[in-house]
Amino acid sequence: MALTDKAIEQIRELIRTGALPPGSKLPPEAELAAQLGLSRNLAREAVKALAVARVLDVRRGDGTYVTSLQPSVLLEGLGGAVELLQGDATALVDLMEVRRLLEPAATALAATRISDGQLAAVGQHLDAMHEARGDVERLTAHDAAFHRAIIAATDNETLLTLLDGISSRTLRARIWRGMADTRAAGRTLVEHEAIFEALSARDASLSQAAALLHVSHTEQWLREHLEAAARLR
Repeated sequence: MALTDKAIEQIRELIRTGALPPGSKLPPEAELAAQLGLSRNLAREAVKALAVARVLDVRRGDGTYVTSLQPSVLLEGLGGAVELLQGDATALVDLMEVRRLLEPAATALAATRISDGQLAAVGQHLDAMHEARGDVERLTAHDAAFHRAIIAATDNETLLTLLDGISSRTLRARIWRGMADTRAAGRTLVEHEAIFEALSARDASLSQAAALLHVSHTEQWLREHLEAAARLR
């Protein structure tokens, strides 16, 4: 494994330094192995590992290409993994817990970095939520867009990708909440207004508190909903 890890690191270094820029095609296996001073078997194993990590794209009959080392590419599989966990109640609660740990802190960071234009975009999604109050699916879609616009304002691509993978896939949970609790839409709007007002004031602490309250309410509802469903089985 140590030799394979070394081989992986050698290829990653070629990508980081620009010797193998995104979109470029890797040399044939024998040539790559000779270039790196590796056996063909080690070179092959390193390429396989980097393909699994989405750093490389193996195209059958064409060759192997570099994608990038950008978080948005490397972590894009997270959403698919979360989707597979939708039927697991424990995993779904765990994901909401992760969201509660990350999103309030990200919202606080956004408060210190958000531009006027980005704030206006957040406000537009809030207005759209008000307009979609009677349509649960539209309401939750703008809810997700509202939070994404906030996290995007952190200018932290890794944070945005992580929360995208978690939050966008919990859209169903918010839809269930709206259908099961007729008071949820009004309460959700009030919570989003509080977040927007705190962001408008560029108050990091208040933004974090408002986001924590909102996510905690969603998490609490989800736990109660899943517990009730379990009792009915």
